[in-house]
Order: sequence, then structure tokens, then C-alpha cells
Amino acid sequence: MTRRLVTELCGLELANPTMLAAGILGYTESSMKSIIEAGAGAVVTKSLGLEPRNGYPNPTVVQVDCGLLNAMGLPNPGINYFSEELKELKNTGVPIIVSIYGFSSKEFAKVAETAVSLGADALELNVSCPHVEKGGAEIGCDASLLAEVVGEVKKRVDRPVFVKLTPNVADIGAMAGAAVEAGADAITAINTVKAMAIEVETARPLLANKFGGLSGPAIKPIAVRAVYDVYRTVDVPVIGCGGITSWQDVVEFMLAGASAVQIGTAIAYKGLDIFKSVTRGINTYLKKKGYKNIKEIVGLAHKF
Repeated sequence: MTRRLVTELCGLELANPTMLAAGILGYTESSMKSIIEAGAGAVVTKSLGLEPRNGYPNPTVVQVDCGLLNAMGLPNPGINYFSEELKELKNTGVPIIVSIYGFSSKEFAKVAETAVSLGADALELNVSCPHVEKGGAEIGCDASLLAEVVGEVKKRVDRPVFVKLTPNVADIGAMAGAAVEAGADAITAINTVKAMAIEVETARPLLANKFGGLSGPAIKPIAVRAVYDVYRTVDVPVIGCGGITSWQDVVEFMLAGASAVQIGTAIAYKGLDIFKSVTRGINTYLKKKGYKNIKEIVGLAHKF
């Protein structure tokens, strides 16, 4: 462990500031252990709900020139069926963050309580999925509803609560403020950008759900701007997410205000080695610039 890279996040200690993003290989104990062995400082599970959910029919993922477009529909076995996975992950020594969703504040709270009872080190509230009705981004676009969900969860659990925000709003800083005022311990910015693709020969939308969420390099500038806005609005840690493929991307997010980052789509392009290559690059950058630790560069861009 390189002390220069150790990151403290809401009481959790990460060996480095990289995390697996929700929805990418966060389905099983074996897949998440492979991420941990690859060098991630923490892992975030697939989003889990109160009941099992099949999700949408195929096609659910489409590759486009600038990234990946997906509309999975939150398929998952339900939080109660994830107990063995969490039990097996507890001995890794790496923080396990459980991503959860619900269709009401009460449902979010029930899922949160169960996740904590099963051993979650922290929770990430998915209030930003861009392709599920009556949940996801519908909550993340309504400040009062968002605050209600966060407040209800915070009343029921004693673990750090991260809130993953949607970029599909007019003022993401205001949404972050509502979440923090209600008790959020950290903000994750951002989830995917609502998008679609159409096959020109058949005139059919490529995704079965028609609309989906765009991830990958194309959304990185959007995510960096969102992190910058959130950092100057709230006084809690910000976790950057969106289009990270290199250590330079991570440093850019940190300069904008991120204390840690999540990596997802890049795994499909660069493989699991992305975590170690990123941490090596960050360490070299800090050493070259004369910084003793990550904290010294978080938010530096706000000085200009």
C-alpha cells in the first residue's frame, strides 16, 4: 500500500482512490473479488432492490462511437438473495458499498436496512438511473423527493450514505445541496446521460427500451463539470464517475473536487489492469509534483 494514495472516505479507508462503479461486474462475489485483486480501492455492487427484477429484454447494451449505451432495467436478484455474496466479500479488507434503489422512500429504507444487516460498509443510493420510470432519475430530478428518500434512509441505518446523482438536471449543485441537507455523507457524480441510438436501415431504435444511459469517454467533460459544481456547493466528499480511462482523467476529476473516483465502462475497453495503471500514474504524478497525498490536489482548480 502506497501511503500517498490512501484515501479516507466517510470513515472508510481505501488503499487508493479508485472504486468499481455500480453496474459493472458487481453481480457476484467472484467478479467483485477479481476487481479487488486487480487493485480497486473499493467496490460498488450492482444496484439491488427489495424484490427480484428481470430488467428489460435484449438488446440492452449497444456500443456507439463515443462509448456504451445501456438500458438494463435494473435486473437483480433482490437484496435478500445477495447475502452470500456479501458474506464472502467481508474478508477481503476492502470497503464494500452496496448500491440500492427503490420506488419510494420507505422502500429505499427497507433495502438499506437489509443491506446493512448483511454487512454493507456503506450504501450508494441510485436515484439517477435514466431509463426506469417511477424510480431512478425521477427521484434525482425532484429535490423534495430526493431529500425525503435520503432522510428516510439516514433515519434507519448507521452506515455512510452516498447519493449518486443524475446529470440530466438544470442544477446538479442544487440537487447535491438537497441531498446533503437531508443527511447524505457523500455525493457521487454522475450517473449516465440519457441518450439513444437508431439503426438507419430499419429506422428502429437499437435498444429494446428505446432510451438508455450513455457512459464512456463522451460524458467525461460533463462529469468533470458536475463534480466541480457539486464541490463548490456542498461540504462533503465528492466521488467522480463518468468516462475515466486514464490516470490523467482521475487527476482531472480530483482537481475539480473529487476525493475518489469510480471506474466502469473503461473495464470493457482496457480490461481489469485499468485500476493498477491508474494508481501507478497518480502516484507518479503526485511524486513528480511534490505532493504528499491525494488530499493536496482535491479541488485545486477552484483556486483559479
